[in-house]
Amino acid sequence: MIAVQDEGRLRIVRLNRPDKANALTAEMLAAVAEAAEGAAGAGVQALILTGEGKVFSAGADLEAAKAGLATDPVWERASGAVAAFPGLTVAALNGTLAGGAFGIALACDCRIAVPGANFFYPVMKLGYRPQPSDPARLAALVGPARAKMILLAGQKIGADEALSWGLIDRIVAGEGLLDAARALCADALAATAAHGAAIKAMV
Repeated sequence: MIAVQDEGRLRIVRLNRPDKANALTAEMLAAVAEAAEGAAGAGVQALILTGEGKVFSAGADLEAAKAGLATDPVWERASGAVAAFPGLTVAALNGTLAGGAFGIALACDCRIAVPGANFFYPVMKLGYRPQPSDPARLAALVGPARAKMILLAGQKIGADEALSWGLIDRIVAGEGLLDAARALCADALAATAAHGAAIKAMV
């Protein structure tokens, strides 16, 4: 349910459960973590995370969440592995981003999305807390008031508003999404891994 494709020093990690809106299971999150954790050692200098179908991810698989996934540390392992990768990371959001799946996208350096994407994190309605690292990463991008609009007020925002808030960095037509993500990675791939890691550490 996670497809990993290496194109030279670029690794594409794809959520591949389109029949379930790419809802995440513990196994999928562990696979995302493993793909990010092993990337630098495999000579990978840039990561793209995307989804199959029309939704990036609906968040946690509901049955798995009821069985304990909502509080499983595997969420932090996955987002932490993406955040710790020393090269450039791009979330190519092929559709709506919801719930705990925010963590993977928020951990990336850049986020691009298709025009029809929506963004919501319904923890108030569902009675769960967000994953531990997500609120601070969200507030760092959009500010504390807008982070509270998403987390506490349960607001769903569209791509245009997400762009104006700084939650995403660019809106790209769906058919060109992966090409746009690859283009963002081009300079990082052309440089040495050490040079990219040094600049990322400075930021």
